[in-house]
Formats: sequence, C-alpha cells, structure tokens
Amino acid sequence: MSSKRERRQREIIARLSEQPGMRVGELSELLSVTTETIRRDLDDLTRQGLLNRTYGGAILTQGGEPALSQRHALLVAERTAIAQAAAPILAGANVLMIGSGATTVHVARRIAMEMSRITVITHSFGVATVLSFNPTITVLMTPGIYHSGEGAMHGAQTARFLQDYRADWAIIGASGLTPDGPSDALIEIAEVYAGMVRQAGRRMVVADASKFDKLFTASYARWSQIDTLVSDRAPKGPLAKALRGSGVEISIAKIL
Repeated sequence: MSSKRERRQREIIARLSEQPGMRVGELSELLSVTTETIRRDLDDLTRQGLLNRTYGGAILTQGGEPALSQRHALLVAERTAIAQAAAPILAGANVLMIGSGATTVHVARRIAMEMSRITVITHSFGVATVLSFNPTITVLMTPGIYHSGEGAMHGAQTARFLQDYRADWAIIGASGLTPDGPSDALIEIAEVYAGMVRQAGRRMVVADASKFDKLFTASYARWSQIDTLVSDRAPKGPLAKALRGSGVEISIAKIL
C-alpha cells in the first residue's frame, strides 16, 4: 500500500472516531479525493476488520456496542427502512412488547404513525417517548433498575412485571446475529429480551446487516423461537441456512 493511501486511510479512521457513521460523499469532500477512491479505501479497511460498511458509508468496528445516544446517529437510513418494513407486519395486533435499542425506537415511531388503539409494554424510555405522540396508544412502562447507557429498565422487578402480561408480538433488537440466534452486548438487557420472547405469541427481531455473523455475550433466544427477522439486507451463508431451517420469515427493507 502506498504511503499516500496509508495516510488517507488513517485519516478515515480518525474521522470516523470523531464522527461515527460518516457517508462516502462527506469523506470524499473532506479528503479531496473521488468517491470511488473512498469506496476502495473503505473496502480495504473492512477487509482488515477495522470498519463495517453501511448504506452509503461506514462505521468503526466496535468491541461492544456504543451507548444508545451514540447509536441513534448511526445507520439512520437502514433503521428507517427497517421500521417501514416492520410496521405493516404488526397490523391487527392489540398488545405489543418492545425492547430497547436504536432500531426499536425507529419501529416504535413508525407504529405511532400507523397503528392506533393498541397497548405497548416496554422497558425503554426512548420507545415510550416516541409512542406518546399518538394519544390512542396506551404505554405500560416496566419498573426496575435504570440502565443509563441503554435508557431502559432491567432487573428482577422488570422480569416479574413482564410475567403478568401476554403480547401478540415482541419486537426486539440485537447486537449480533449468528446461526445460533440473536445476542446482545448487555447481559442485563438481554434478560429482559428473553422475558419478552417468553411472553409473546410471535416474535420479531429488527436488526441491520452490520449485526450479521457477530456474537455477543448474552444469547437471548434461538432462531426456533423467532418468527420474523426484518433487516436491510438478506443474510448469507450459515446464518441464512439457520434461519431457513428454523422457519424464520425474512423481510428485507428497501432503503430509499
């Protein structure tokens, strides 16, 4: 690799450290090179395991997930599209359980636009906030211990509360998706997700393609327990095989 390319790629890493989720056009303008050059650099850095490609850009590879406040600035186009694809699948439901996360907040916002006279049980303050814009939606907020990084409740009180309710659907995010199932970086939050899976008649995982083939600490379900995966790209390889084998319906969102 030329020293010029090395310097440029180091600059790309530095820029993404300061401003996560930058687009190709932004990087091209900042570094005064063509978009084709930036795409080649991003491909190189992705092969090195330093980046994850996104729709139109890239984010730094994380050892764990960043705080929810940071995740809200990432993958906005992908999450918006996933929400648009997920909401119609929920038509006819009366009671939903919604887990915490950036993608589920997008889904909740779409639910507030498209659904009415339903009850939503959640441990996420972000989910509750966006649902509040629709006065016909009743929101039940779980008790528990507040996790400031996730903006959500967890713990024994949360688990006991969920046991008293049943839902038509649980809508849950994930930090990683492998052939064994979805997993999360936060053990305490994954315990809440597992409780929602147990209490729902049907279960939906909403996660963008950057989560494919990544395993995190806490596995909260097997694919045999999940009915639908909504993502922005189709899984491939062993993950796709595991989903097919477990009968998981895959819905691919269209990014506009």
